[in-house]
Amino acid sequence: MSQGSLNEGRATRRSRAIVVDSPGEHRLVERELPEPGPGEVRLRVAAAGICLSDRELYDGHRAPGYVRYPIVPGHEWSGTVEAVGTGVDPTLIGRPCVAEGFRSCGMCERCRYGETSLCTAGYAETGFTEPGAFADHLVIPARLLHPLPHGVDLRAAALLEPAAVVAAAVRSGRPRPGERIAVVGAGTLGLLAVQWLAASSPAELAVIDPRMERAAQALEFGAGRALSPAEADNVPGRYDLVVETAGAPTTAASSCLLARRGGRVVLTGMFAPGATGIDPVHLSVSQLELRSVFGASSAAWTDAVRAFSAGLLDPAPLVTHTFPLERFGEALALVGGGAPGTGKVLLLP
Repeated sequence: MSQGSLNEGRATRRSRAIVVDSPGEHRLVERELPEPGPGEVRLRVAAAGICLSDRELYDGHRAPGYVRYPIVPGHEWSGTVEAVGTGVDPTLIGRPCVAEGFRSCGMCERCRYGETSLCTAGYAETGFTEPGAFADHLVIPARLLHPLPHGVDLRAAALLEPAAVVAAAVRSGRPRPGERIAVVGAGTLGLLAVQWLAASSPAELAVIDPRMERAAQALEFGAGRALSPAEADNVPGRYDLVVETAGAPTTAASSCLLARRGGRVVLTGMFAPGATGIDPVHLSVSQLELRSVFGASSAAWTDAVRAFSAGLLDPAPLVTHTFPLERFGEALALVGGGAPGTGKVLLLP
Protein backbone atom coordinates (compact mmCIF):
# COMPACT_ATOMS: atom_id res chain seq x y z
CA MET A 1 0.00 0.00 0.00
CA SER A 2 1.25 3.48 -0.81
CA GLN A 3 2.18 5.84 2.01
CA GLY A 4 -0.47 8.33 0.90
CA SER A 5 -3.14 5.65 0.93
CA LEU A 6 -2.70 5.26 4.68
CA ASN A 7 -4.43 8.63 4.98
CA GLU A 8 -7.44 7.34 3.08
CA GLY A 9 -8.28 4.44 5.38
CA ARG A 10 -9.78 1.39 3.75
CA ALA A 11 -12.65 3.15 2.01
CA THR A 12 -12.88 2.11 -1.63
CA ARG A 13 -12.69 5.00 -4.06
CA ARG A 14 -13.35 5.05 -7.77
CA SER A 15 -11.78 6.90 -10.65
CA ARG A 16 -13.00 7.71 -14.17
CA ALA A 17 -11.04 7.78 -17.40
CA ILE A 18 -11.54 8.24 -21.14
CA VAL A 19 -10.34 5.12 -22.96
CA VAL A 20 -9.75 5.15 -26.72
CA ASP A 21 -10.07 1.48 -27.60
CA SER A 22 -9.21 1.96 -31.28
CA PRO A 23 -9.35 4.84 -33.77
CA GLY A 24 -12.73 6.55 -33.56
CA GLU A 25 -13.92 4.52 -30.56
CA HIS A 26 -13.92 5.86 -27.01
CA ARG A 27 -15.76 5.27 -23.75
CA LEU A 28 -15.87 6.78 -20.27
CA VAL A 29 -15.02 4.05 -17.79
CA GLU A 30 -15.10 3.83 -14.02
CA ARG A 31 -12.31 1.87 -12.41
CA GLU A 32 -10.70 1.25 -9.07
CA LEU A 33 -8.54 4.06 -7.78
CA PRO A 34 -5.01 3.37 -9.11
CA GLU A 35 -2.36 2.81 -6.48
CA PRO A 36 1.18 4.13 -6.93
CA GLY A 37 3.90 1.52 -6.82
CA PRO A 38 7.46 1.96 -5.57
CA GLY A 39 8.93 5.20 -6.89
CA GLU A 40 5.55 6.41 -8.20
CA VAL A 41 2.99 9.04 -7.27
CA ARG A 42 -0.74 9.35 -7.85
CA LEU A 43 -2.05 12.77 -8.80
CA ARG A 44 -5.54 14.18 -8.88
CA VAL A 45 -5.74 15.69 -12.36
CA ALA A 46 -6.76 19.36 -12.31
CA ALA A 47 -6.80 20.08 -16.05
CA ALA A 48 -5.72 18.36 -19.25
CA GLY A 49 -5.28 20.01 -22.63
CA ILE A 50 -6.37 18.53 -25.95
CA CYS A 51 -4.03 19.12 -28.88
CA LEU A 52 -3.78 18.03 -32.50
CA SER A 53 -1.68 15.02 -31.49
CA ASP A 54 -4.69 13.78 -29.52
CA ARG A 55 -6.85 14.22 -32.61
CA GLU A 56 -4.32 12.21 -34.61
CA LEU A 57 -4.43 9.49 -31.96
CA TYR A 58 -8.22 9.41 -32.01
CA ASP A 59 -8.48 9.49 -35.81
CA GLY A 60 -5.85 6.76 -36.22
CA HIS A 61 -3.34 9.01 -37.99
CA ARG A 62 -0.53 8.78 -35.46
CA ALA A 63 2.50 6.92 -36.77
CA PRO A 64 2.78 3.25 -35.77
CA GLY A 65 5.11 2.83 -32.83
CA TYR A 66 3.99 6.14 -31.32
CA VAL A 67 0.65 4.96 -29.93
CA ARG A 68 -0.65 1.86 -28.18
CA TYR A 69 -4.37 1.07 -28.13
CA PRO A 70 -6.36 0.89 -25.94
CA ILE A 71 -5.04 4.05 -24.35
CA VAL A 72 -6.09 6.78 -21.94
CA PRO A 73 -4.91 9.92 -23.82
CA GLY A 74 -3.74 13.16 -22.25
CA HIS A 75 -0.14 14.42 -22.29
CA GLU A 76 -0.74 18.11 -21.45
CA TRP A 77 -1.89 18.30 -17.85
CA SER A 78 -1.48 19.57 -14.32
CA GLY A 79 -2.52 18.10 -11.00
CA THR A 80 -1.93 17.69 -7.29
CA VAL A 81 -0.06 14.81 -5.67
CA GLU A 82 -2.56 12.72 -3.74
CA ALA A 83 -0.56 9.64 -2.74
CA VAL A 84 3.02 8.39 -2.96
CA GLY A 85 4.56 4.97 -3.28
CA THR A 86 7.39 3.56 -1.22
CA GLY A 87 10.65 5.38 -1.63
CA VAL A 88 9.00 8.71 -2.51
CA ASP A 89 9.12 11.78 -0.28
CA PRO A 90 5.73 11.95 1.50
CA THR A 91 5.94 15.73 1.78
CA LEU A 92 5.01 15.82 -1.93
CA ILE A 93 1.41 15.02 -0.95
CA GLY A 94 -0.71 18.11 -1.62
CA ARG A 95 1.88 19.68 -3.93
CA PRO A 96 0.73 21.00 -7.33
CA CYS A 97 2.86 19.50 -10.09
CA VAL A 98 3.36 18.84 -13.76
CA ALA A 99 5.54 16.06 -15.15
CA GLU A 100 7.60 15.17 -18.17
CA GLY A 101 5.80 13.00 -20.69
CA PHE A 102 8.69 10.96 -22.04
CA ARG A 103 9.47 7.93 -19.89
CA SER A 104 13.20 8.21 -20.49
CA CYS A 105 15.43 5.49 -19.06
CA GLY A 106 18.03 7.85 -17.61
CA MET A 107 20.81 5.39 -18.43
CA CYS A 108 21.41 5.41 -22.20
CA GLU A 109 23.98 7.65 -23.88
CA ARG A 110 21.40 10.25 -24.99
CA CYS A 111 19.87 10.46 -21.49
CA ARG A 112 23.32 10.77 -19.92
CA TYR A 113 24.03 13.57 -22.36
CA GLY A 114 20.90 15.37 -21.17
CA GLU A 115 18.84 14.66 -24.30
CA THR A 116 16.10 12.76 -22.47
CA SER A 117 13.58 13.29 -25.29
CA LEU A 118 15.89 11.24 -27.54
CA CYS A 119 16.14 8.24 -25.18
CA THR A 120 17.29 5.17 -27.13
CA ALA A 121 15.61 2.66 -24.82
CA GLY A 122 12.42 2.88 -26.90
CA TYR A 123 9.56 5.34 -27.20
CA ALA A 124 7.24 5.58 -24.20
CA GLU A 125 5.14 8.67 -23.45
CA THR A 126 2.29 9.50 -21.13
CA GLY A 127 -0.97 9.67 -23.05
CA PHE A 128 0.28 7.75 -26.10
CA THR A 129 1.81 4.48 -24.94
CA GLU A 130 1.26 4.94 -21.18
CA PRO A 131 -1.99 5.94 -19.40
CA GLY A 132 -2.60 9.68 -19.68
CA ALA A 133 -4.47 12.47 -17.97
CA PHE A 134 -7.94 12.34 -19.55
CA ALA A 135 -8.91 10.86 -16.21
CA ASP A 136 -9.61 11.75 -12.61
CA HIS A 137 -6.27 10.34 -11.50
CA LEU A 138 -2.86 9.63 -12.99
CA VAL A 139 0.02 7.47 -11.74
CA ILE A 140 3.52 8.37 -12.93
CA PRO A 141 7.16 7.89 -11.85
CA ALA A 142 8.03 10.49 -9.23
CA ARG A 143 11.35 11.19 -10.97
CA LEU A 144 9.43 12.92 -13.78
CA LEU A 145 7.70 15.44 -11.50
CA HIS A 146 8.25 19.18 -11.63
CA PRO A 147 6.69 20.70 -8.49
CA LEU A 148 4.95 24.06 -8.75
CA PRO A 149 4.42 26.77 -6.13
CA HIS A 150 1.28 26.47 -4.04
CA GLY A 151 -1.58 28.61 -5.30
CA VAL A 152 -0.66 28.56 -9.00
CA ASP A 153 -3.32 28.57 -11.71
CA LEU A 154 -3.50 24.86 -12.52
CA ARG A 155 -5.57 25.46 -15.65
CA ALA A 156 -2.76 27.58 -17.06
CA ALA A 157 -0.19 25.06 -15.80
CA ALA A 158 -1.75 22.39 -18.02
CA LEU A 159 -0.06 24.20 -20.92
CA LEU A 160 3.43 23.68 -19.51
CA GLU A 161 3.96 20.70 -21.82
CA PRO A 162 3.78 22.85 -24.99
CA ALA A 163 5.66 25.57 -23.10
CA ALA A 164 8.47 23.07 -22.49
CA VAL A 165 8.59 22.32 -26.22
CA VAL A 166 8.92 26.06 -26.86
CA ALA A 167 11.64 26.22 -24.23
CA ALA A 168 13.51 23.52 -26.16
CA ALA A 169 13.14 25.57 -29.36
CA VAL A 170 14.41 28.72 -27.66
CA ARG A 171 17.38 26.79 -26.28
CA SER A 172 18.20 25.62 -29.79
CA GLY A 173 17.65 29.05 -31.37
CA ARG A 174 19.75 31.00 -28.88
CA PRO A 175 18.06 34.41 -29.38
CA ARG A 176 20.26 37.43 -28.75
CA PRO A 177 19.16 40.96 -27.84
CA GLY A 178 18.71 43.18 -30.86
CA GLU A 179 18.06 40.40 -33.37
CA ARG A 180 15.22 40.23 -35.89
CA ILE A 181 13.08 37.19 -35.06
CA ALA A 182 10.11 35.62 -36.83
CA VAL A 183 7.68 33.04 -35.45
CA VAL A 184 5.86 31.04 -38.11
CA GLY A 185 2.44 29.98 -36.85
CA ALA A 186 0.22 31.49 -34.15
CA GLY A 187 -1.25 28.37 -32.60
CA THR A 188 -0.52 27.36 -29.01
CA LEU A 189 3.19 26.77 -29.67
CA GLY A 190 3.52 29.95 -31.71
CA LEU A 191 1.85 32.21 -29.18
CA LEU A 192 3.90 30.76 -26.34
CA ALA A 193 7.02 31.26 -28.45
CA VAL A 194 6.09 34.90 -29.05
CA GLN A 195 5.63 35.47 -25.33
CA TRP A 196 8.96 33.79 -24.55
CA LEU A 197 10.98 35.47 -27.32
CA ALA A 198 9.62 38.91 -26.48
CA ALA A 199 11.60 38.64 -23.25
CA SER A 200 14.87 38.41 -25.24
CA SER A 201 14.70 42.09 -26.30
CA PRO A 202 14.55 41.57 -30.08
CA ALA A 203 14.84 44.50 -32.45
CA GLU A 204 11.91 43.02 -34.35
CA LEU A 205 9.54 40.19 -33.45
CA ALA A 206 7.16 39.19 -36.23
CA VAL A 207 4.52 36.48 -36.33
CA ILE A 208 3.35 34.90 -39.58
CA ASP A 209 -0.08 33.28 -39.78
CA PRO A 210 -2.98 33.40 -42.24
CA ARG A 211 -5.52 33.72 -39.40
CA MET A 212 -5.84 37.39 -38.58
CA GLU A 213 -7.49 36.80 -35.20
CA ARG A 214 -4.53 34.66 -34.06
CA ALA A 215 -2.05 37.19 -35.42
CA ALA A 216 -3.82 39.90 -33.44
CA GLN A 217 -3.45 37.82 -30.28
CA ALA A 218 0.27 37.48 -31.02
CA LEU A 219 0.54 41.27 -30.92
CA GLU A 220 -0.99 41.18 -27.44
CA PHE A 221 1.58 38.57 -26.43
CA GLY A 222 4.50 40.79 -27.43
CA ALA A 223 4.96 40.57 -31.20
CA GLY A 224 5.57 43.90 -32.90
CA ARG A 225 4.43 42.86 -36.36
CA ALA A 226 1.92 40.42 -37.84
CA LEU A 227 2.26 39.18 -41.41
CA SER A 228 0.23 36.94 -43.65
CA PRO A 229 2.18 34.24 -45.53
CA ALA A 230 1.85 36.31 -48.72
CA GLU A 231 3.29 39.37 -46.97
CA ALA A 232 6.12 37.27 -45.57
CA ASP A 233 7.07 36.23 -49.10
CA ASN A 234 8.08 39.86 -49.66
CA VAL A 235 10.74 39.84 -46.92
CA PRO A 236 13.02 36.87 -47.76
CA GLY A 237 16.30 36.69 -45.87
CA ARG A 238 15.24 39.26 -43.28
CA TYR A 239 15.44 37.37 -39.99
CA ASP A 240 18.35 36.29 -37.81
CA LEU A 241 16.23 33.60 -36.16
CA VAL A 242 13.08 31.89 -37.45
CA VAL A 243 11.10 29.63 -35.11
CA GLU A 244 8.66 27.46 -37.06
CA THR A 245 5.73 26.17 -34.97
CA ALA A 246 2.94 25.40 -37.45
CA GLY A 247 3.93 22.02 -38.90
CA ALA A 248 2.02 22.88 -42.09
CA PRO A 249 3.07 21.24 -45.38
CA THR A 250 5.01 24.28 -46.65
CA THR A 251 6.27 25.98 -43.50
CA ALA A 252 9.61 24.17 -43.12
CA ALA A 253 10.69 25.29 -46.58
CA SER A 254 9.28 28.81 -46.28
CA SER A 255 10.90 29.32 -42.87
CA CYS A 256 14.33 28.68 -44.37
CA LEU A 257 13.65 31.32 -47.01
CA LEU A 258 12.87 33.88 -44.31
CA ALA A 259 16.25 33.47 -42.59
CA ARG A 260 19.19 35.67 -43.52
CA ARG A 261 22.41 34.12 -44.80
CA GLY A 262 24.08 32.52 -41.82
CA GLY A 263 20.80 32.69 -39.89
CA ARG A 264 19.19 30.10 -37.65
CA VAL A 265 15.98 28.13 -38.18
CA VAL A 266 14.31 25.93 -35.56
CA LEU A 267 11.58 23.53 -36.72
CA THR A 268 9.19 22.93 -33.83
CA GLY A 269 5.96 21.85 -35.55
CA MET A 270 5.25 18.17 -36.19
CA PHE A 271 5.20 17.54 -39.93
CA ALA A 272 3.24 14.87 -41.78
CA PRO A 273 4.61 12.81 -44.67
CA GLY A 274 4.45 14.72 -47.94
CA ALA A 275 5.50 18.08 -46.56
CA THR A 276 7.43 20.32 -48.96
CA GLY A 277 11.14 19.59 -48.83
CA ILE A 278 13.80 22.16 -47.97
CA ASP A 279 15.90 23.29 -50.92
CA PRO A 280 19.40 21.87 -50.24
CA VAL A 281 21.02 24.41 -52.56
CA HIS A 282 19.51 27.33 -50.62
CA LEU A 283 20.44 25.63 -47.35
CA SER A 284 24.10 25.22 -48.28
CA VAL A 285 24.60 28.50 -50.12
CA SER A 286 22.98 30.45 -47.29
CA GLN A 287 24.95 28.51 -44.66
CA LEU A 288 21.86 28.19 -42.47
CA GLU A 289 21.94 26.58 -39.07
CA LEU A 290 18.92 24.27 -39.03
CA ARG A 291 17.67 22.52 -35.89
CA SER A 292 14.55 20.51 -35.12
CA VAL A 293 12.76 19.84 -31.84
CA PHE A 294 11.14 16.59 -30.76
CA GLY A 295 9.39 17.03 -27.44
CA ALA A 296 11.31 18.53 -24.54
CA SER A 297 14.28 17.46 -22.49
CA SER A 298 14.34 17.62 -18.70
CA ALA A 299 16.32 20.87 -18.97
CA ALA A 300 13.69 22.46 -21.21
CA TRP A 301 10.97 21.41 -18.76
CA THR A 302 12.92 23.06 -15.97
CA ASP A 303 13.19 26.27 -17.99
CA ALA A 304 9.44 26.31 -18.66
CA VAL A 305 8.47 25.62 -15.05
CA ARG A 306 10.82 28.32 -13.78
CA ALA A 307 9.49 30.89 -16.25
CA PHE A 308 5.89 30.03 -15.35
CA SER A 309 6.53 30.02 -11.59
CA ALA A 310 8.26 33.41 -11.84
CA GLY A 311 5.36 34.91 -13.78
CA LEU A 312 7.41 35.41 -16.95
CA LEU A 313 5.23 33.02 -18.95
CA ASP A 314 1.44 33.20 -18.75
CA PRO A 315 -0.44 30.61 -20.85
CA ALA A 316 -3.82 31.41 -19.27
CA PRO A 317 -5.09 33.70 -22.09
CA LEU A 318 -4.75 30.81 -24.55
CA VAL A 319 -7.51 28.79 -22.86
CA THR A 320 -10.88 29.40 -24.52
CA HIS A 321 -12.97 26.31 -23.71
CA THR A 322 -13.31 23.89 -20.80
CA PHE A 323 -15.31 20.66 -20.65
CA PRO A 324 -15.91 17.84 -18.16
CA LEU A 325 -14.81 14.30 -19.03
CA GLU A 326 -18.38 13.42 -19.99
CA ARG A 327 -18.20 15.84 -22.92
CA PHE A 328 -14.91 14.56 -24.33
CA GLY A 329 -16.37 13.98 -27.80
CA GLU A 330 -17.65 17.55 -28.00
CA ALA A 331 -14.32 18.94 -26.78
CA LEU A 332 -12.33 16.85 -29.25
CA ALA A 333 -14.46 18.05 -32.17
CA LEU A 334 -13.45 21.65 -31.45
CA VAL A 335 -9.73 20.90 -31.71
CA GLY A 336 -8.46 21.38 -35.23
CA GLY A 337 -11.88 22.44 -36.45
CA GLY A 338 -10.67 25.91 -37.37
CA ALA A 339 -13.56 27.73 -35.73
CA PRO A 340 -12.71 31.38 -34.98
CA GLY A 341 -12.23 32.00 -31.29
CA THR A 342 -11.13 28.47 -30.50
CA GLY A 343 -7.83 28.36 -28.67
CA LYS A 344 -6.71 25.78 -26.15
CA VAL A 345 -9.43 23.33 -25.10
CA LEU A 346 -9.17 21.80 -21.63
CA LEU A 347 -10.81 18.84 -19.93
CA LEU A 348 -11.52 19.42 -16.23
CA PRO A 349 -11.96 15.98 -14.59
